[in-house]
Amino acid sequence: MPQRPGASAEFTDFITRASASPGVLGLVLSGSQARQGMATARSDHDVYVITADDGAAVPSAVAEGRRSPALDVMPLSLSEFRTHALPGDTYAWDRYAFVHSQVLLDRLDGTITRLVHEKAVLKDHEAHRLVRSGMDAYINSLYRSAKSHRDGRPAVAHLDAAESVPYLLTVVFALHRRVRPYNKYLPWELEHHPLGAPQWAADTLLPRIRRVLADGDLATQHALFATVERAARQAGHASVLDSWGTDIDLLRPAPPQAAPGRRGRGD
Repeated sequence: MPQRPGASAEFTDFITRASASPGVLGLVLSGSQARQGMATARSDHDVYVITADDGAAVPSAVAEGRRSPALDVMPLSLSEFRTHALPGDTYAWDRYAFVHSQVLLDRLDGTITRLVHEKAVLKDHEAHRLVRSGMDAYINSLYRSAKSHRDGRPAVAHLDAAESVPYLLTVVFALHRRVRPYNKYLPWELEHHPLGAPQWAADTLLPRIRRVLADGDLATQHALFATVERAARQAGHASVLDSWGTDIDLLRPAPPQAAPGRRGRGD
């Protein structure tokens, strides 16, 4: 296996030994080391080791998990790996680990690579479900924040505004069939793999999110909701929004008041 520039000796030695074991079916590199420009001098190498279900011919030094400043090893049998991080799995939160990950070894003629790809991209039905459930949760938190602003409770309005952000991000990425990134990778994801439309660009979306997290500013929440509502309706999710009835009006900016005009002759 070719040397990786900047790789630690511990990582290189582990990959060499794991690759030599016939019971190791796949090796997948994740974390900052798999994402160009994210690794620092303190970044370890996160490696998933996929082994045969019977565990045969795999040395314990390879098959056992480990965590050190240089190397974090996560062993999984092939059966475990097939469902790992997918909906319903205990580790569903781990799904973004496989977005932009690198397959270092695939002894199954592309099976490991295919399984990684299935984790890295939302299927249509998964994206549909995430948008609808995430949208409902986002609206719920935003509605609570808007009511507290209305009732003169800015501190609790701020809390609900902050709680709305994870749901907002889930919806935004699911609308693009994308897995929501871990917070650490959010700016990198938006900058290196943009969502396309200017309203989702890093220099537009991130300042709005920072403002919501900073103080729950209602005008910023209104602007974000207007953007999300347009996108959700265009994607066919109007029924989720409409199920809130007139309550949803509280999430929208108040219509501008018409300035009183002069009455002309003949009025």
